[in-house]
Amino acid sequence: MLRTILSGLAVVLGVWGQVTIPAKNEGEVGAGEGPAWNYKEQALYFTHQNKISRWRAGKGVEVFREPSRGTNGLLFDPQGRLIACESQAGRITRTELDGTLTVLADSFEGKKFNSPNDLTMDSKGRIYFSDPRYGKRDGMQLEEAVYRIDGPGKVTRVIPHAVVDRPNGVLVSEGDQSLFVADNNNNTPGGPRKLWRFRLRANGDVDLGSKKLIFDWADGRGPDGIKSDRRGWLYVAGGRNKASAQESAAKFKGGVYVFDQQGKWVEFIPVPVDEVTNCAFGGEDFRTLFISAGGTLWSVKRDVPGRVLFWDRGR
Repeated sequence: MLRTILSGLAVVLGVWGQVTIPAKNEGEVGAGEGPAWNYKEQALYFTHQNKISRWRAGKGVEVFREPSRGTNGLLFDPQGRLIACESQAGRITRTELDGTLTVLADSFEGKKFNSPNDLTMDSKGRIYFSDPRYGKRDGMQLEEAVYRIDGPGKVTRVIPHAVVDRPNGVLVSEGDQSLFVADNNNNTPGGPRKLWRFRLRANGDVDLGSKKLIFDWADGRGPDGIKSDRRGWLYVAGGRNKASAQESAAKFKGGVYVFDQQGKWVEFIPVPVDEVTNCAFGGEDFRTLFISAGGTLWSVKRDVPGRVLFWDRGR
């Protein structure tokens, strides 16, 4: 490996040619999943152990909601409303600005969702979410799939199980051109651990024939949460530091995998705590990438701001 200097930080060029960038440990604050930045509060929200918490630098952590019905993925919409994947309840909810709760989706064709995992939103306010099932699979009423919400109770299945085995992280690209989907079946030997890209149509439908492989984690822990910066680079949580029964740690270590607009792996942000689950841009200038991993929180300063939905558009 070749050691060099980038933006004042010591970095290492890995065997794939990617730059390795160190992250700062912000402590064991309970950041298990779903990081999402609230710019008005200058606070990072995240989920862990059946609660939603919020963290402010220098001020610590406070519980926002407990119990949270097993909430996993979080998202602030452009109005500042918190949208949540309530995995245990099998539904997507929105916390209104007055604190009331709106159920956006809890079933499809009369059948309950499995365990909604992650979500993303396009420029028209349509929500896409993944509905996998990890762990026990008894009681499943629906196949694992990706869905779109056009409004409360208006749900369409946009990617069936036959196309993506176990959808996890999802992200709509700038301009609604693409939908990225993490296919992460870590319960099955030989199961897919891949990142896919699909073309989005103007009406919100997914062109299933446009499916393109971006990266394959092979027998390692596959992709989880996905974010992007304003130039279109992808930030994908994945990998392991210690092997599990079904996941190798030999080749792809735990951290955030950074891909450029062409899908080339260009940077790696190692995080030495399993499991590295997700990330989110935040801070006053949206140039801080926050990373959730096994209850710990990590951060990295970036030169390019991240893409966020909720921000002060008057600035």
